[in-house]
Amino acid sequence: MKISESFKSVRFRLFATLCVSIFLIIVCLIIVNNVVLESFYLYTKTSNAAELCDDINDYYNGIIQYDINQRLEEQERKNNIDILILDEMYGVVYCNNLDIINSINSFNYNLRSRVIYTKENITLQSVEENRNNKYLILSANLDNGYTTYIKIQVQPIKETVKISNNLLIIIGILMIIIAAIIASVIANKFTKPILQLNKITKKMANLDFSSRYRISDTEDEINMLGRNINEMSDKLEVTIKQLRQNNTELEQDIEEKSKIDEMRRQFISDVSHELKTPIALIQGYAEGLIENVNSDEESRKFYAEVILDESNKMDEMVKRLLELMKLEYQERKFNDTNFDLTELIKEELRRQTVVIKERNINVEFDDSKKVMICADQEYIEQVVNNYLTNAIKHADEKNGNKKIIIRTEETDENKIRLFVYNTGEKIPEEYIKKIWGRFYKVDSSRNRNQGGTGIGLALVKAIMNNYNNKYGVRNFEDGVEFYCDLNKPKES
Repeated sequence: MKISESFKSVRFRLFATLCVSIFLIIVCLIIVNNVVLESFYLYTKTSNAAELCDDINDYYNGIIQYDINQRLEEQERKNNIDILILDEMYGVVYCNNLDIINSINSFNYNLRSRVIYTKENITLQSVEENRNNKYLILSANLDNGYTTYIKIQVQPIKETVKISNNLLIIIGILMIIIAAIIASVIANKFTKPILQLNKITKKMANLDFSSRYRISDTEDEINMLGRNINEMSDKLEVTIKQLRQNNTELEQDIEEKSKIDEMRRQFISDVSHELKTPIALIQGYAEGLIENVNSDEESRKFYAEVILDESNKMDEMVKRLLELMKLEYQERKFNDTNFDLTELIKEELRRQTVVIKERNINVEFDDSKKVMICADQEYIEQVVNNYLTNAIKHADEKNGNKKIIIRTEETDENKIRLFVYNTGEKIPEEYIKKIWGRFYKVDSSRNRNQGGTGIGLALVKAIMNNYNNKYGVRNFEDGVEFYCDLNKPKES
């Protein structure tokens, strides 16, 4: 590669940018360090010394009761200053460092001292005894006639600035070296994917993909890649425009068609699977009637009743299945109203009174309080009916108890949670998720008189999913508890 081309490469530009940026930052820091640090240091020290004068005045005025000498020593250590207090006769009231007395005596005759600040009874003077000894003297007159002198050293901050500058230069050199390494690594990471994309653009020329790149004035690897991309994009422009116009409508049509086809296939599959048994029964009993298998009137009546019963079951199952499909595909609109859940449960219990008494089940339910919810009453009635029917069907005696417990409680999510518990056998863990599927029954015997259609819990799941509410089942030591969340009424 030629030297001129090397200067145009991404690697060199990245390296140069990082180095120049670091150099400029270090220079700015050194300038700020020299110009601002000393001034800020002196300003802070002067402000603190002025405030300290007010504090010393308060000490002697008796506003704050302190051991004055101890307090002054603490201030000297804390602020790295020397304090001298003289009375009206210039007698020493307080001095912890004799050097300050010499400094006060000398600066009064020092031609290189100058006043740099005066305010009310406070005077700040800069004193330079020699090149290496420069300090500030702040003097203030107290209310009791005493005079306070505070000596602030300046030389330490100059040394600090010098050390800081040297440190910044060392850091700058190290950072430039590190920048060179980082630039090399990053440049390699840039060039590798660029070379790979250059190969991809050759495939794009065969209409595999399309893209555009805006060419800049620089001549580097990225621009080489951009030219290839633009070449492919020109060939595909007309085709892509047509595809984009039809793509959105086509996707919607395909999605809708797929949805309808899936509903149709699922419905046919479910119906064909579940109607085999009732159709076989109806066919068998109908053939028996035709062939006069039983000549007596009572037997023929029995045959007709079986056919009617199976027909009703088929009709009910198909209706429930259609309802389930609409719920699962969210094509059913809910008519939400506010109603009392307690009254709904009481009505369901009344309908099931005969079965509950026949099975000798003890039902526990507190119907003394209203529990208002907001939902479609018809669907919540189906949920309660399915849970209650399921509980009655599987209630068994445990520890001398055979009971169903129905209760409600408020959750933290502004919901009402309904619980339906029955004593009996636990649901095996491997069946916990499966029972919410359509036509699934844990009972392997699948008794047609007591087994139901297997759609009940699937309906509960679909209804809860439409409301985005939680539902589930939990095993206990002596029974099983189903639950679901219901929405509270919205506040007016």
